[in-house]
Amino acid sequence: MSNILAAKERTDSKHSNLRNLRESGEIPAIVYGNKNDSTAISVNNIELQKTIKEIGRNGIISLDLEGKSYKVMLSDYQKDPLKNSIYHADFLIVDMSAQLQAQVRINLVGVCKGVKDGGVLQQSLHEVTVTAKPNDIPDSIDVDVTELQVGDTIYISDIQTNKQVTIGHDGEEVVASVLAPRQEEEISTGEQQDGGIPENEEGRETKASPES
Repeated sequence: MSNILAAKERTDSKHSNLRNLRESGEIPAIVYGNKNDSTAISVNNIELQKTIKEIGRNGIISLDLEGKSYKVMLSDYQKDPLKNSIYHADFLIVDMSAQLQAQVRINLVGVCKGVKDGGVLQQSLHEVTVTAKPNDIPDSIDVDVTELQVGDTIYISDIQTNKQVTIGHDGEEVVASVLAPRQEEEISTGEQQDGGIPENEEGRETKASPES
């Protein structure tokens, strides 16, 4: 899926002019790749964010640069944490017939059986590097964790993708696991974790530890 995004070439990169550009609703950007020289451009802030929302982070954009059209991907961008808006973007010109690498986020879906038993779901890997043709690169990869029990782990090798997409990680790399409550208290990883309250302790091998 692709959207058309208008762009203008810019020749002045002075700090004051970049500030004026952003204040007018435009974003300074760079377009490069596929044997083309790097070119400084600007795009409309609202239109760029609208495009990302419609086609996803890894979608193909038809960049219209003053009459010249390029198939591009958003290779990188910087956001203002206070305004939650993009203030610079990099666009990569792609060959639609050639494979390339991209970062794809991992979404954990479902409610773990282990979490219902009081375990804690820990996601160790939030993004993976994939190789595929531009139109085959997914915006995200969903990983179903519904059947995970306390002590279970999902590895890269457990992720199912179509033949057009290759994940460039070791198969033994951990994606997510369900820790026992006491184990979770002893391990401090800084990762976001989701806890659960046991629904039915009877007949379960692992029980939640009493709350202090």
